[in-house]
Amino acid sequence: MAIKANIVIDQGADFEAIIDVVDAEDNPYDLSNHTIASQMRKNYAAASAAATFTCAHNGIGGQIVLSLPKSETVDLEPGRYLYDVEMTSSAGDTTRVIEGIATVTPGMTRI
Repeated sequence: MAIKANIVIDQGADFEAIIDVVDAEDNPYDLSNHTIASQMRKNYAAASAAATFTCAHNGIGGQIVLSLPKSETVDLEPGRYLYDVEMTSSAGDTTRVIEGIATVTPGMTRI
């Protein structure tokens, strides 16, 4: 079962979130043989993603980094979205790590 966690993305700013993945004994989960994918959509039925996060991990350290550059967040409409993060092992097993609400807050500064 995925952990529930909400995130806030500032429109027009770089976004980064670090997710710690641990095993049943609370040790860092070895992500070395895994790929990570993450998207956000306006709702569960939305055919296309509002954004696809760039995903990276640090292998045996058990940390996933999600990011979106300013060039992508500037085009996001303010409001609430849904997102999740999935990891897929080299054997093809997919696990949802985290899911929640992504709130995009409007930006005021125009440079």
